[in-house]
Amino acid sequence: MTHRPDRLRHGVVPVPEKNPEPMPERRLRLDISYDGTDFAGWAIQPGLRTVAGELTSALTTIVRTPVRLVVAGRTDAGVHAAGQVAHVDLPQAALLTVIPRDRADHPDPERAGRLGLLRRLGGLLPPDVRVRAVLAAPEGFDARFSALRRRYRYRIGTAEWGVEPADRRFVYARRRTLDVEAMTLAAQALVGLHDFHAFCRPREGATTIRDLQKLTVTRAGDEVRIDVVADAFCHSMVRALVGSLLAVGELRMPTARPAELLAAGERTSAFAVAPAHGLSLVGVDYPPPAELARRAHDTRAVRSL
Repeated sequence: MTHRPDRLRHGVVPVPEKNPEPMPERRLRLDISYDGTDFAGWAIQPGLRTVAGELTSALTTIVRTPVRLVVAGRTDAGVHAAGQVAHVDLPQAALLTVIPRDRADHPDPERAGRLGLLRRLGGLLPPDVRVRAVLAAPEGFDARFSALRRRYRYRIGTAEWGVEPADRRFVYARRRTLDVEAMTLAAQALVGLHDFHAFCRPREGATTIRDLQKLTVTRAGDEVRIDVVADAFCHSMVRALVGSLLAVGELRMPTARPAELLAAGERTSAFAVAPAHGLSLVGVDYPPPAELARRAHDTRAVRSL
């Protein structure tokens, strides 16, 4: 005699479990700052400490579900950020689990959940990376593709005695006289839509065409600041541009030479890329909410001159 499971023996027919409905997700914008000194850059790399690695680990621990961060601009090892932006898609239910006790009766539970997430990140992340805001992303927002431009600043200390100890991680000590006027002339010739192959480390399948919107050199006491703004940057582009301007400022390279290298698309050993620690991502600009999706669509298009 064949024995059947109790449910069948007693006339109970098992009902297959229905696939649970997927939980609706909420896209969140994260405003982030970090001291890049002890990081191997933004992107997750096996066996290395990275900004994305720390953030992903903290978020996964808090919401107890795998997360994927999308960032406005991946910074290199040693580069800092005061205005980095990323987005993450989280189940709405996950936000409800992190509502602080003092906001339990808040009329907007999702907003209270964002505050709880912000607080928990503040307690869990290491001190060299901070999430300064957790915001509800507008419809169509993509931290990477919706961005209009990224803004970087490179700081150079020219004082004979070096740089202030509190600034040593963020200012490149170059104790030499810099000709700011010559650097400015060289910089002006590089602005515009160009193929920056001469100033990039090419990646397979990636374009080196960029719209360099601003490249200025200013002096503030013993500090020279180079501000660089573009729609996007290719690998090492900012530090290579700064390196070429330093060569001009120290009279090691003619003022016209950076533009000549740009036009020829030639990489050269006549100058070195500037050290990473003087560079900071200071901000990312986005269009109004109604234009976010369109901007993301246009950015994904193949660039050409």
